[in-house]
Parts: sequence; C-alpha cells; structure tokens
Amino acid sequence: MKSSIGASSRVNASNAISKDDEKMKYSSQFPLTKMNFVLMAVSGLLIIVGFLLMLGGANDGETFNNDIFSTRRIVVGPTMAFLGFVAMAVSIIYKPNRK
Repeated sequence: MKSSIGASSRVNASNAISKDDEKMKYSSQFPLTKMNFVLMAVSGLLIIVGFLLMLGGANDGETFNNDIFSTRRIVVGPTMAFLGFVAMAVSIIYKPNRK
C-alpha cells in the first residue's frame, strides 16, 4: 500500500509543478510590452499635433479669410494625423525580439 501512495503523491507533485510552470509561463508573456505603450503614446501625440495644426480661425460673414486654405491646415496637419494613425496601428502590431 505504501508504494501506491508514494507513487500517487509523486504524480500529484509533478502535476503541481508543471501547472505552476505553465501559469508562470503564460503570466509573464503579456501581449503588449512597455515599448508598445511608448510607441502608442508617441503615435497619440502625433495625432494630437496633427489636429492642432488643422485648427485656426474661421471665416466670418463680412470678410474672407484666406488662412483657411493655408498649407499647414490642409496638407501638413492631416498628413501628420494620418501618419499618427498608421503609427498607432504599427505600434500595436510591433513585437520586439524576446530572448
């Protein structure tokens, strides 16, 4: 009887160790790393800067404001915002080499 009890306790001990190893293996591998969050923050700032570059005064009813057609508002701002959105997608997909 002792031999069967000893054998079953060894099996339970080995299962417990493998389950703990498995839990630690999966808990230490988060889908996003610190680098992903840094890249997402930079991308977010790029989007915000793009939208800020598009800001400006509007036309009032009496006079025409040529500033609404400035290069900054119709080319540079939207381009920066678009690049920020692309960079956001890349920062989420980015997977650093883990050794």
